[in-house]
This record gives sequence, C-alpha cells and structure tokens, in this order.
Amino acid sequence: MIDMKILLLEDDLILSAEVSKFLENKGATCTKVYSGDKFQEVYEQNKFDVYLLDINVPKITGLEICSMIRKKESLVPIIMISAYGEFSDKKMAYKRFADDYLVKPFHFDELWLKINSLLRRSFKDEGLDDVISIDNLIINKSQRKVTRGGQEITLTLKEFQLLVFLVEAQGRILSKQQISEQVWEHNFNTNTNTVEVYINFLRKKIDKDFDVKLIHTRSGFGYYVSTI
Repeated sequence: MIDMKILLLEDDLILSAEVSKFLENKGATCTKVYSGDKFQEVYEQNKFDVYLLDINVPKITGLEICSMIRKKESLVPIIMISAYGEFSDKKMAYKRFADDYLVKPFHFDELWLKINSLLRRSFKDEGLDDVISIDNLIINKSQRKVTRGGQEITLTLKEFQLLVFLVEAQGRILSKQQISEQVWEHNFNTNTNTVEVYINFLRKKIDKDFDVKLIHTRSGFGYYVSTI
C-alpha cells in the first residue's frame, strides 16, 4: 500500500523507535506516541490506515483507546501489542473489537505480515460490488455495509470478513480450522477460542434481536449460516 499511515502507541521508547524505523524502512509513515492521552490528541487531528496499540501505557490504556476508536471507525485495522499472552488477555482485546494481537517479544516481519494481511483483505472487499441476501439479511461487500430487517448493523473488519466467509459457504459447515486459516490467515491453534469469541460477537449483532436465527453450530464440526 502506498503512503500507509500508522499510529503507534508504545511507551517503551526503545521498542517504539525500533518498530517505527522498521515500518518506515518498509515505506510506511509511522507516528509514535507514548501515552493514551497523547494518542487521543493526535488521533483527533489526523487520519490513519492502521493503529498499533500497546495495552499497558500511561494515562489511558490501549484497551480503552481501542474502544474509543471503534466507536468512530468500525473497520480500520487495530493490532494490539502486549507482554501478556494468556487467552484471557487476548479476549479482553477481542471484546473491544481489535483485529489481531501480538505478544512481546515479536518478530517485526510478523507485524508487517499482519498489517498487510488486514489491509489486503480490506481493499479486496472494496473491490467487490455484489450484494448477498439471506432472509432479511443484506450484505453489500463493496460498501462493507450490513443490514437486517432494514436496520444497519455495525461490524468490525474481522466480524465482516467472518460473516462473508460463512455466508459464501452457502450452508456448508466450516470448521474452526478453516475459519482461522481463511479469516485470520494463520494456522489453527487449539489453545485459543478466538473463532468462538467472534462467532458470539456476530450472533449478538446478527441474530439476537430477530426471531429467525441465521448462525448455527453443529457440535464437533463447526459453524454454518442457514440459507433459508
């Protein structure tokens, strides 16, 4: 991507400088901030393509910042960075609609792959102009817009990609491994419940307020969307 603009929230000055230098060597523009309040200040004055958020930073945490961004931008890629790698820590980030999570120490090349993966999927979606309709659910892939019963539903980038993947399977059951590899583009890890967490997010947004449920589980096999 040309002129990629990244906003990095990291209070470790050495790591921040190293990440910033790496990203700029890749051709991106990286703005560094070291506290949550400074992030807010810079965020309000500029537009960025990707946000990299350390969780434990002064003033306002990265988790709070993530929630703040999501209230204004539902699809912009957000990658959380933390020294904590337990699933409970990751779950807190995913509940705030982060798209990915990196545990320190990490390879900078892995960070770059994740950034490009998220952006590649984002722009690939923009190039599609077809509309999918199931029951009263309508997905406009070119506009990344979802409505059900005439009510617009706000989804994060990962939620949108997961929904499209499920719907385009046309009723086929998709395993956690298939979903993980296609939506997150990494090998399936049986120690994580990321897929389950995101399925639950989708159910709350897509099915909760409607009598007809579209997202289903087949125990021991995976998930599918009824084609009705």
